[in-house]
This record gives sequence, C-alpha cells and structure tokens, in this order.
Amino acid sequence: MPAPLGSDQILQQRPYLIGPLDKVVIEVYQVPELTRTLQVDANGQISLPLLGTVSAAGKSPAELATYITENLRGRYVRNPQVTVNADTINQTFTVDGQVKEPGLYPVLGKMTLQRAVASAKGLSEYANTNYVVIFRQVGDRQMAGIYDLRAIRQGQYPDPEVFTNDIVLVGESGGRRAIQNIIASGALLTGPLIAILQ
Repeated sequence: MPAPLGSDQILQQRPYLIGPLDKVVIEVYQVPELTRTLQVDANGQISLPLLGTVSAAGKSPAELATYITENLRGRYVRNPQVTVNADTINQTFTVDGQVKEPGLYPVLGKMTLQRAVASAKGLSEYANTNYVVIFRQVGDRQMAGIYDLRAIRQGQYPDPEVFTNDIVLVGESGGRRAIQNIIASGALLTGPLIAILQ
C-alpha cells in the first residue's frame, strides 16, 4: 500500500515534521515579545507577530526556524537567532478491533504494524491474525491493505509501516469465539465435543 503523499520512503527513521494541531515553542533570542508557544491550526498554519500567517505543517522545526529567521532578518531584527521545538505532538493513529486496549496512539519514529498492535497492549483472545486491515487516506483516495500478522511475524513479508491518521483494525475470529462460547456452556453438554477445524 502506498505511503501518504509527501512521505519520504527512503529514510528509515523519519525526522519529526510539524503537523496540524501540534504545539511548537518559538524562541527568538533577546526578543522576548516574539517568543511564544503556538498551536498549529487544522490547516497547518501558525500566526506570528510581524510575519502574519506562516505555513508550519510538513516542515521540520529547523526548517521553520530557518524560514522565520530569514523573514525577520533585516526588516525587523538585525541578526535573529530563532529556535523551534515541538511542545505537544498530535500525530496519532488508531488501533481498533480485537486488541486489548483500542484507542489513539502517537506515531513515534518509524511505526510498523507490529509496533502498532504492541502499542494497544497486544491482541485480544479472539483476534484473527490473518485479517488485520490498515485504512489510509492517500491524496483523495481511501485505501485499505489487508495483512496477515502471523506471516509478518514469521518473516514471510515485511512489516508494513503505519503513518499518522492510519486506522489499524484487527479482525475477529468467529470460530474461536464460538468454541469459547460452547466450552463456557460445558455444563449443558452430555456427550463429547467434536469440532471440524480447517
């Protein structure tokens, strides 16, 4: 399944890129009135005094610092020294279905399917490892990739990467649940339990 647009597939460890709703701390050395903590809006922009609206999403903190430095230099500040640091990162993915703790989890470094499932405290008792789906928005298209987690763990194919806003859905094993229900009602059985498994 392709990565979201704008992703760099060459780097193994991707640098942090500022995203919508992240909070960044911008410091301008010896200019305290320009130093502030800002939240990136849903469109990926921040508003700075003197510079107005600045596009921040998709830039590293160093790239944003360079942009601010270049635009302050000469016109407003003689020799600006700007640093930008992430304060709160809002880049998350969702894990749902048959995992122990479904929910939203942060994308930390290179996130893979196995790491995503581990973030949700592992598979539940009724998980179907043959049917794990990653839903992803690529441009204007919604895509879904179906993966066999057991085959990935056995090294039969690479562990796919999970990106910001992906949804990982672990399917349910209906047969496993049915057998558990039959066993749970074992007091009602009067003969042997025989199951045909494929």
